[in-house]
Amino acid sequence: MTPKELLEFAKKNKVEMVDLKFMDMPGLWQHFAMPIGYLREESFEEGFGFDGSSIRGFQAIEESDMLLTPDTKSAFLDPFTQRTQLNLICNIKDPVTLQPYTRDVRYVAQKAENYMKSIGLADTAFIGPEAEFYILDDVRFEQTPNSGFYRVDSVEGFWNSARDEGPNLGYKPRYKEGYFPVPPMDSYQDLRTEMIMVLAQVGIEAEVQHHEVGTAGQSEIDLRFDALLTMADKLIKYKYVIKNLARKYGKTVTFMPKPIFMDNGSGMHCHVSLWKEGKNLFYKPGAYGDISEMALHFIGGLLKHTPSILAFAAPTTNSYRRLVPGYEAPINMIYSQRNRSAAVRIPMYSKSEKSKRVEYRCPDPSCNPYLAFSAMLMAGLDGIQNKIHPGAAADKNLYDLPPEEEAKIPTVAHNLEMALDALKADHEFLTKGGVFTQEMLDAYIELKTEEARRVSTFVSPIEFDLYYSV
Repeated sequence: MTPKELLEFAKKNKVEMVDLKFMDMPGLWQHFAMPIGYLREESFEEGFGFDGSSIRGFQAIEESDMLLTPDTKSAFLDPFTQRTQLNLICNIKDPVTLQPYTRDVRYVAQKAENYMKSIGLADTAFIGPEAEFYILDDVRFEQTPNSGFYRVDSVEGFWNSARDEGPNLGYKPRYKEGYFPVPPMDSYQDLRTEMIMVLAQVGIEAEVQHHEVGTAGQSEIDLRFDALLTMADKLIKYKYVIKNLARKYGKTVTFMPKPIFMDNGSGMHCHVSLWKEGKNLFYKPGAYGDISEMALHFIGGLLKHTPSILAFAAPTTNSYRRLVPGYEAPINMIYSQRNRSAAVRIPMYSKSEKSKRVEYRCPDPSCNPYLAFSAMLMAGLDGIQNKIHPGAAADKNLYDLPPEEEAKIPTVAHNLEMALDALKADHEFLTKGGVFTQEMLDAYIELKTEEARRVSTFVSPIEFDLYYSV
């Protein structure tokens, strides 16, 4: 819609408020709202001012003024507000130069798509994320100088199998056995279906929903693939819908990668394919996995740059509680047709051209999708440009390898600090075409380094178990 058409749409739907949304650097939606009368046609050019110094990873206090310019294509009616509200996702500009803000993560995704088109390899990068989450009933946590604890609870949690629930009806998935049980064991079938219906209201098509491996309501709703920037917008809207609908039903949702010890973490496997003029460039029937040489080189780029991609795709200290052996986590920097411990998998559900893609399994849903998707694309494009071959596929059970063979397989980072060090050492592929600027990378690394340092200074309960009596 044009700005004029959007204002007519707002009037037709009796919109009372307009909410301007934008993304901070770590990946949390920010917003402010105003009566709809303040939104005029010229607003889409002139923008709205805000204080950039109060946003994580943005401006210093002496240069705090910034501008938000709404994107008409992003408009949707909020399904949760009491008053009719129009939501608009915004781009960010510098108020002095009126140029796009280099630390605007949405701008990074726009530049990544433009760079891909400019080098002529493809005109569309399709992304299809599988963002997992836990549906919980209660969450409590506290950290003080002399104490610290967290406690999450769920009526589905297997640890509650003996709890007096007046009555306890059983039907609690055992640890690591929550995959695909029917109701009543899966108690969230109706809630996830309601989530799909509300997602459709805001323009997001979901393909499938199901219970995931973890006890305590671990779930997954897969989104139909879309172009990179559009999908990043959709994923943030997806999280907004899932969290708010859960709250409406007295539940709480977390996309935290590893909220429960000794059970599966929540990942976000990303299905990727490159297209040009309506043709899937990753498809070659009869080849290994029915994928083309271009797809192999894309995989080569992903695997080569995975150590630094993880700084964006697995960007929290908690991400590395998930990336450990024994929980179906993609810890091995290899590729395979069917091996789920591989960083890259080639799904074999369908042999059609339309569905052929590669699945990058390292990301988790705590990431900022604008940055993670862009980093993935830039790594893959670098692999294609430099013809980086990923080597032989690993189609064997990696858990049964002899120690000497297992030691030869490269693994992902063990903590966030390792990922940030890798990003410092390997980021030239990200700065091609000015997609990621050095200034933006430095700001991101500084922000995440401080986050990791802060976590490392706190005492944890397990340390009392290990060291109190030494």
